[in-house]
Amino acid sequence: MKTRRQFIGTSLTGLAATWTLPAFLNSTILSLDLQAADAATQTATGKDAPILVVLQMGGGNDGLNTVIPFANDIYYQSRTRLGITADKVLKINDQFGLHPGMAGLKGVYDSGQMALLNGVGYPNPNRSHFRSMEIWHTAADSDKTEPYGWLGRYFDNACAGMDSTVGVDLAAMPPQAFLGPRPLGIAMASPARYKLLGSGGSDSQVVQDFYEQLNQTQSGAFDANQSGGSVQDVGMVGNKDSGMSNLDYLQRTTLDAEMTSHEIQTIVKKSYSGVTYPASKLANDLQLVARLIGGGLKTRVYYVHQGGYDTHTNQQGTQERLLTELSTSLAAFCDDLKAQGNFDRVMVMTFSEFGRRVKENASGGTDHGTAGPMFVLGGKVKAGTYGSYPNLGDLDQGDLKYNLDFRSVYATVLENWLKADSAKILKRKFDLMNFV
Repeated sequence: MKTRRQFIGTSLTGLAATWTLPAFLNSTILSLDLQAADAATQTATGKDAPILVVLQMGGGNDGLNTVIPFANDIYYQSRTRLGITADKVLKINDQFGLHPGMAGLKGVYDSGQMALLNGVGYPNPNRSHFRSMEIWHTAADSDKTEPYGWLGRYFDNACAGMDSTVGVDLAAMPPQAFLGPRPLGIAMASPARYKLLGSGGSDSQVVQDFYEQLNQTQSGAFDANQSGGSVQDVGMVGNKDSGMSNLDYLQRTTLDAEMTSHEIQTIVKKSYSGVTYPASKLANDLQLVARLIGGGLKTRVYYVHQGGYDTHTNQQGTQERLLTELSTSLAAFCDDLKAQGNFDRVMVMTFSEFGRRVKENASGGTDHGTAGPMFVLGGKVKAGTYGSYPNLGDLDQGDLKYNLDFRSVYATVLENWLKADSAKILKRKFDLMNFV
């Protein structure tokens, strides 16, 4: 893999003829080199390194109606309206099976390329969306706060010196999981809008004016209004604790944004998918991820989102739609990666911030609960079920008791898939699993 210094040396030669190359460049590169000097930096060519795709099911997905305990009478007693009858369940074994809308994922499981993790949670669970999501994103204990995300710490510990596209989030803003001591990772709502945009004139002229002003403001703050341009749809992860001045940090992220914008848009223009995806935003995002993987973008972690799982009312139809969308989109994504020959390089991990309560509420829905299932997919995944299904007869104030700590899942992904020191990243050792 090229270092950033090498990339700039080979890729910006032609660029400099058109745009003013900022005078800060050498000092910024030196700062980055010093940061990476003592790091065990992982290398990637875009064609051989393992890739993790994290899929967040936002809102708190109801695990009991996702992986359904159809042989358990307590399930039907607790859910007289929401309970899914055994004849409709896509059976995994003689005790539980998948929601009837998840035929696509059932096919991936039957082909030996999906692990189903039961009862995933953490000690002393929190039922607030914000706090529980923060716990999942930072891998902190529920009684502690952590400023950086688990993936941000992975980038910081294992990916120093790599291009900012080491992490790509398909959203307007990066997830908390990406936050780290050094600025790595990008967020983009769409490739077409991932660039510097101005209020008037051509994009290239706006960029030139922007760089020229950066060159002229070594001792002052940058005034976006004065330049006539603004940085839009370019989310760069990190903070100023990187050894750079505030101005250097702004300049570096601007340069990163333009370089990665060009690379991403070039890949998207050249890549295509021969697989038919369903019509949904999640499917579109996964198709884009597949195209970026196929095009050789040197990304280690992709992050995609699906929301809407906060089903306090009228859950049945909403969850069926969402799980069907999830299942069909992931099945198409797997088929796409197989067609590319990249399926063995990719692992998909799904999660939701918490499950729902065992007993249905009076509004045809379920309220915030605790433990839930996770799915892990990929060509190298050891298929099967992991963890015991939560005991519906032994609840904690009406909620399921977890049996797998989600940080053991993270540790397994870090150690066995991304080949990183999980104890250093998660700040202590967690038991490893054997799904990979």
